[in-house]
Amino acid sequence: MTTLEAFILGMIQGLTEFLPVSSSGHLVIFQHLFGIQEAITFDVIVHLGTLVAVFIAFWEDIMAIIRKPFSRITYLILIGIIPAGLAGYLLAPMVEKAFESLLVVGLGLIFTGLVLKYSEHMANQYRGLKQIKGTSYKDAFLIGCIQALAIIPGISRSGSTIAAGLLAGLDREFAARFSFLLSIPVIMGAGVFELKDAIGSASFGAELTTYIIGFITSAAFGYLAIKVVVNLVKEGRLSIFSYYCWAVAALTLGAYFLF
Repeated sequence: MTTLEAFILGMIQGLTEFLPVSSSGHLVIFQHLFGIQEAITFDVIVHLGTLVAVFIAFWEDIMAIIRKPFSRITYLILIGIIPAGLAGYLLAPMVEKAFESLLVVGLGLIFTGLVLKYSEHMANQYRGLKQIKGTSYKDAFLIGCIQALAIIPGISRSGSTIAAGLLAGLDREFAARFSFLLSIPVIMGAGVFELKDAIGSASFGAELTTYIIGFITSAAFGYLAIKVVVNLVKEGRLSIFSYYCWAVAALTLGAYFLF
């Protein structure tokens, strides 16, 4: 992998991990377009970069949880990650084949666009939106179930969880915060799952420069994406990404059926 490829993949991972457009879907598309094969070790590195971005952006929330580990937000997060954990463990071999299919990515992006559009419409109808105390464990579990769908490439993890939060009646800003806090154990879990394969295939001496570039790039663009998404959710404009998802889906499906 060249340094330019490392930069491109790090940027894609950082932006699309948190923008509601599906990081896995975009990586599949770019790998098909440019023939870039993302090494397992590099994949772990860029995921760590996005994890750092979340820690920086939500440092105060994370420290509050560390100081009071048995608070309500902790339980909400724990319940919310159960479905994704089960889906990742039970369905991983099946989903791996989906990463080879542009058809799956295209359909997933259509779904993401529809969910974003519908949740934004419904959020405008709600009054008395929920904060931490008003959010039930049932709400957290349902958000987690929607998050589990994001194991399919093309379905955005951040987009689906924010949308689910809005549909559950959560306050806009809290829906975004909860989505990103929920991403921490998911990203960590994905990194640990891939680590066993990465250790065996690692060649740190030869690839050190590309790893550093990928890590820094994914962290920087991930932090930028978080700030953009939070502001758009607060302003009620997250659904603008629906049109992007549908446009990319149309191109992806066109490529699948024509080539």
